[in-house]
Amino acid sequence: MAKGRELVGRIKSTENTRKITRTMEMVATSKMKRAQDRVVAARPYAKALGDVISSLYNAELAESFPLLRQPVTMKTAAVLLLSSNRGLAGGFNANLIREARHLVAKLEGEGITVELHVVGRKGAGYFRYVGRELASQRTDISEAPHAADASSLVDGLMGRFISGSLDAVYVVHSVYKSALSAPPTSTQVLPVARPDKTSAQKDYLLYPSAEAILTELLPAYVRNAVYRALVETAAAEQAARRNAMKSATDNAGEMLNVLRRTYNRARQANITQEIAEIVGGASALTG
Repeated sequence: MAKGRELVGRIKSTENTRKITRTMEMVATSKMKRAQDRVVAARPYAKALGDVISSLYNAELAESFPLLRQPVTMKTAAVLLLSSNRGLAGGFNANLIREARHLVAKLEGEGITVELHVVGRKGAGYFRYVGRELASQRTDISEAPHAADASSLVDGLMGRFISGSLDAVYVVHSVYKSALSAPPTSTQVLPVARPDKTSAQKDYLLYPSAEAILTELLPAYVRNAVYRALVETAAAEQAARRNAMKSATDNAGEMLNVLRRTYNRARQANITQEIAEIVGGASALTG
């Protein structure tokens, strides 16, 4: 019964693994629901900001605001990669890292000096492994990001863009579409481009002036773009982890079925052999 005892050990081990993955799936599902709520809550504000800026935007005003400055030639760019601190999320981090690598290669292929800023242990660990120097790395941003986190990430880059030491800032993040679809993408947050008009032109009463309003709204628009990237990436991470743990739970269940069938067959074969030996012994005694 050595094989039988080995199968019993594997069955118990697989059952324990399935309990763990099932629990992690339930936790990720709960976190994903809260992350979805944050994504939904962030969208109306972003839409309203975009509508106001699009309505106020004109070529004359654009020349007065550094955040709207379009460099004649781009020499230096910053890439901010949003990854996670934990794994067990399928290809979530690998897809974000691949998107960042493609963006960096594209920019450097155009002769642009790229500095890389990374959020999350997984992204930082990969680029350290391949020998890529990081301009900064952050591991203190939680799975439930706040607006203050976005400000802490982008305010320094905004200041450098205004001073002229940076010509562009890109954010690599996930776009949360559904629990099954959250592809990685690259978004250029600086310089600020005129937002697409998502609704009919509104007639605003401006006070104190368009210049004063844009002075306040443009930095808020950039911070909000980074905040949305954070919350959508957080939701995508939980969705990816839920899907990965569900697949692991399903696979463990299938493995258990196979192991139990194998154990039952081995046990049946052992019993059959013992009966045959008993019958054979009895026949020898009566023979």
